[in-house]
Amino acid sequence: MNKPNVNIKYRLGKSRVFQGLILVLAFVVTLPLIAIIVYIFKEGITKINWTFLTAIPKPVGEIGGGIANALVGSIIIVAVAAIIAVPLGIMCGIYLSENKRGRLAYWSRLCVDVLQGVPSIVIGIVMYFWLVKPLGGFSAWSGSVALAVMMLPILIRSTEETLKLLPDTLKEAGLALGLPYHKVILRIIVPCGFSGILSGVMLSVARIAGETAPLLFTAFGNSYTNTNITRPMESLPHLIYYYATAPDDNWHNLAWGASLILLFSVLLLNIITKITTRRWNIQL
Repeated sequence: MNKPNVNIKYRLGKSRVFQGLILVLAFVVTLPLIAIIVYIFKEGITKINWTFLTAIPKPVGEIGGGIANALVGSIIIVAVAAIIAVPLGIMCGIYLSENKRGRLAYWSRLCVDVLQGVPSIVIGIVMYFWLVKPLGGFSAWSGSVALAVMMLPILIRSTEETLKLLPDTLKEAGLALGLPYHKVILRIIVPCGFSGILSGVMLSVARIAGETAPLLFTAFGNSYTNTNITRPMESLPHLIYYYATAPDDNWHNLAWGASLILLFSVLLLNIITKITTRRWNIQL
């Protein structure tokens, strides 16, 4: 008579042990991230002030300076990359969501999957030979194109998966009312999936915001503030890489401050993406 009770207690005890083990492992997984954030915050917070954000770097040997050229450059490069990639990625995602089968759709999905796994430095080298050499020099434009290529897989997949979650009755209702197919897609389907598509856009921007390798071969860098996308332009990842490997302590301080700003920018974008995605799933 007591055997069933013993089995139940044994199973409950084993369940609690595994729950505790999962909690411990989940905490261990977060330790590297916490350690990195704390260390960069400790090293970088004392270097950030108004001058740091509004001035350009000083020459070697001089104290002070800032990262204004890298801030402006990063915003321009990422913005141009988004302008290139977002319309193309959303259109490709719409096509794949509407054509679940077919030879072209199959090969398109395969190409998206392969592109997502291509290392960023390989994309940088390809863009160097496709754009930098033919154009005769480094430019922010070529850097934006390289980053746009990296954005495409995330945009296409997020758009496709978001639109697949929408019920088919939405499209059927629009077609039943006599609306043309393109208006049903643009005025009904896409607006209904806007939150999910927007989260994919933010996630792709967060993905490319910290990329350094493609910019080494394309935008290259600039010691001065430049807004001309046809000329070399500085960015936060490139500035961090260049100044962290320099022998000057003042440049090391600039690298730590820039690292903190870049880290929290990427974290903020990821947090916003998670919140948007969660609300979108709840609404569905």
